[in-house]
Amino acid sequence: MVQQVMTERVAELVAPIIEEFGLELVDVEYKRERSDWFLRLFIDKPGGVTLDDCADLSREVDPLLEVEGLIPHAYRLEVSSPGLDRPLKKAADFVRFVGERVRVKSRDPLDPDHRGHARKTFRGILQRADDESLTIAQQDKRGGEVTFRYDELAEANLDPQF
Repeated sequence: MVQQVMTERVAELVAPIIEEFGLELVDVEYKRERSDWFLRLFIDKPGGVTLDDCADLSREVDPLLEVEGLIPHAYRLEVSSPGLDRPLKKAADFVRFVGERVRVKSRDPLDPDHRGHARKTFRGILQRADDESLTIAQQDKRGGEVTFRYDELAEANLDPQF
């Protein structure tokens, strides 16, 4: 819970700067790994981010975070691309990536395609997305389309490997 509040506060603080750079804040991660704390900012832009984008943003954001004192102990700041398996968090993300391969995990086991067994993981091509739901065309032997409300999802990612 503390980590979620921290990531939300960091996102609110850095989002305007990220937008000034012409970038999008995809995700903020704050977690402990072994004995070190990490604050990771995942950024993107059409065509992908460069190392210079990450370095420039890091130089701009790091002093701001220090001055604001949101994080009360030592941590490492990392700014990077979300990667090929980019998380999809907002409705706008789903709309942007219509036509791409996705992996969707539901919060609870579902049987939305009435195959007779509930499951949590679904893969396919993102067919449609709006403010309330998304539809994927499954790419397995049985195929078929499956529609989810966003509040049913635990997570979703681009899925370049299937």
